[in-house]
Amino acid sequence: MAVAPIPFQLPNITKLSVTSDKNQNLDRASRSIRFSVEQGAKLVVLPEMWNCPYSSDYFAKYAEDFDNRDASPTWSMLSEAACCHGITIIGGSLPEWDHGRLYNTCCIFGPDGKLKAKHRKIHLFDIDIPGEISFKESDTFTAGDQPTIVDTEVGRIGIGICHDIRFPELAALYRKRGVDIICYPGAFNMSTGELLWELVQRARAVDNQLFVATCSPSRNSTGSYTIWGHSTLVGPSGEIIVTSGHEETTVIAEIDYSNIQLQRKSLPLDDQKREDIYKFIDVHELNP
Repeated sequence: MAVAPIPFQLPNITKLSVTSDKNQNLDRASRSIRFSVEQGAKLVVLPEMWNCPYSSDYFAKYAEDFDNRDASPTWSMLSEAACCHGITIIGGSLPEWDHGRLYNTCCIFGPDGKLKAKHRKIHLFDIDIPGEISFKESDTFTAGDQPTIVDTEVGRIGIGICHDIRFPELAALYRKRGVDIICYPGAFNMSTGELLWELVQRARAVDNQLFVATCSPSRNSTGSYTIWGHSTLVGPSGEIIVTSGHEETTVIAEIDYSNIQLQRKSLPLDDQKREDIYKFIDVHELNP
């Protein structure tokens, strides 16, 4: 999809302080979206698991069946907000029930309020660092099995959720399919966040010469899982365009997609790749 080199406002609706009161979370998100629109936003990105605390004790309780709209207040709020304000919303992620299975799901809504795409987290986060953190997302959620690319009024967007960002193969696939920006709602913890959160964002952006946007809940969110925070927009040369701390805030930045082509023209990585060599490498020869 061709994208004109016209700047637009992209706010990361970041650091939403998530509470155990679902209605309060919905109201806070709705007000944040409205504030962003007043600042000129055309694309709004919400955090991972913003309608409930990030805890296995809450996921099933707060989950919604998106096919049952009358029982899906989060889905309805996002749809109505997108339509009311005429914007595209990357709806963070929500716990979704579907045929008896629980998914970590991101819904993307267009300016008409209709669902444009739905991404289910592909790579589930299981970690065990003795003395620091032990968490198994796979005990609760079912993994998604499809990448998600959506054409919008503000460009071609690839979607990942949190741990999806650790896998460069997914980002490379999005690059090959013409994505302009990858949006990753995420909730890295204190251990992995300090070491890796900024690093992997910049790596995905610079390796693929595109934009990367991340959005996290605030660190003071309710739940036993302590969140690192720090939402960021990274440009195609790996530069940080804007970032935040760990507190609740709204980050707004301007994107110019022409910078993607400028970067790729200056450093034509696709032309320099040696697929003829990569596909014949035997890993056992490299690591005898």
